[in-house]
Amino acid sequence: MTQGQSCREAFVEASSFLEKCGVYEPHNNARLLLEHVLGVYGAQYYMMQPEPFPSELRSRWEDAVTRKAAGEPAQYIIGSQEFYGLPFEVTPAVLIPRPETELLVEAVLREADRVFAGGGAVHAVDIGTGSGAIAVTMATLRPQWQVGAGDISAAALQVAARNAAANGVQIDFREGDLLAPFAGARVDILVSNPPYIPAADIAGLQPEVRDHEPRTALDGGPDGLAPYRVMLEQLALLPAPPQIVGFELGQGQARDVAALLESAGHWPEIIIVPDLAGIERHVLGVRTSEQVT
Repeated sequence: MTQGQSCREAFVEASSFLEKCGVYEPHNNARLLLEHVLGVYGAQYYMMQPEPFPSELRSRWEDAVTRKAAGEPAQYIIGSQEFYGLPFEVTPAVLIPRPETELLVEAVLREADRVFAGGGAVHAVDIGTGSGAIAVTMATLRPQWQVGAGDISAAALQVAARNAAANGVQIDFREGDLLAPFAGARVDILVSNPPYIPAADIAGLQPEVRDHEPRTALDGGPDGLAPYRVMLEQLALLPAPPQIVGFELGQGQARDVAALLESAGHWPEIIIVPDLAGIERHVLGVRTSEQVT
């Protein structure tokens, strides 16, 4: 970075540098970092473009761009990611929340409003909660629910607990393997975005995912479906199967996961939900009160 640059010139230089370094979406990443360093967003960001870049922020800006060029996700550099309009702290202990997961939350809420239209207590759990994005969003949008969340990582649960507190919701956090921490607990809704990348495919992921996001949140076993099978087996630990199950999954896995849910025999309705790109991204199993056997 040269002395006397404008904010716009700093952005252009950083974008070009990140592009040469092979960074995915270099312009978007440069903007995210510049907004963060300057502490301005929206209209303020554009108003700052012709202004001289603040000299006191120069070292912080260069550090952020250098880290991004080395492959570190911008969200970890910034320390936050928005999900469903809510702010979430993210650290290398948790998977960065993705926009497509918002569609899973929407689908679960839609089906829950239908299944539990009669009111009464609803107990929902988010398995493999990571940053707590799903659990916190459900608790925010449905404050009458009792929401629990589990993760095998104590460090992830610490991040999730901070996010729950920051967003003003109460969640029952439990540490352990998938559904095991909720053995004996009532679960009406089970939601999970578990690890679903086949182990052999991890080496081929984008470097910023492969080298920086937690492997425990990525590795789904030999075919990527191990966590789904385990959770369905662990349903025996609950007093009764959930009336709604909602899973996020990888490309090409929807039909296999739908078959697993169908084989379990607890949900007469199996729903496949595509993401905005048309990829079959979520599978739901639904059983209304009238369908309870």
